[in-house]
Amino acid sequence: MVAMNDVLLAVLVLIGAPIIGCLASGIDRKITARLQGRVGPPLLQPYYDVKKLLSKDNMIVNGSQNFYVVVYLIFIVLSLLMLVFKADMLMIIFVYTVASVALIVGGMSTGSPYARAGSSREIMAILSYEPVLILYALAIYLLTGTFKLSAVVEASSPILIYTPLIFIAMIVVLNIKLKKSPFDYSTSHHAHQELVKGMLTEYSGPGLATVEIAHFYEYVFLTGLIFLFWASTPIIGVLLGIIAFLLVIVVDNITARVYWQWMLKLSWTFLLVISLVNIAYLYVSGVKVV
Repeated sequence: MVAMNDVLLAVLVLIGAPIIGCLASGIDRKITARLQGRVGPPLLQPYYDVKKLLSKDNMIVNGSQNFYVVVYLIFIVLSLLMLVFKADMLMIIFVYTVASVALIVGGMSTGSPYARAGSSREIMAILSYEPVLILYALAIYLLTGTFKLSAVVEASSPILIYTPLIFIAMIVVLNIKLKKSPFDYSTSHHAHQELVKGMLTEYSGPGLATVEIAHFYEYVFLTGLIFLFWASTPIIGVLLGIIAFLLVIVVDNITARVYWQWMLKLSWTFLLVISLVNIAYLYVSGVKVV
């Protein structure tokens, strides 16, 4: 019976997550348009885009580029499933990083100067947010005595109470991973940027559709990381994830893009420092939530 429940949950995630992610992407576009004084596209425009891309011819530069985006999708989905099944946080971070690396290699494999520049910038993004994710996992270990997320869900109190500085750092990580201003420079979602479409420049048709579907899953995965801060009360955790998502959209529309050097400096100074201060507090105080 337990195995059957796990299978049903996995199927629900595989079907439900892209639907939620698609709606989140549509809401993102709609709010952004409203903030800019435009009507904006329909709420289901991301779905229409994917449907149209899937109907196009599979135009590729080489035989490996679509393989890498499939690997990207598989590891994003695997990361989400591990999160839902409350697996080891360190392993989740590792699997998620593999997904990001696969997309970078795919961009590099096309030979396009725009894609290579975008891929190089995405490497800088990984160097910026990866230390924060590792310190997030370390904070979970210090609070629960294990990297297993089941301990976070079953905790006596929400971990946000003891990790406010890491929470702030994770909001910035959410901004980086969703490719929002001021960190939207590796895939260039806006037409005024100099990289065309960055590391996705040479992708079209089904290949680009695969990337978009992976992004739908990634929306859910990233907000799931925010949910963990109040996982002991699921309703509040969901509201926290929604608020963080909306905050990122607002920040995207009130800030200008920065150079990757600025992002790296921000991460390795401010974000890393406040995260380490939070870790030091947890270590010295010895507080537990089990």
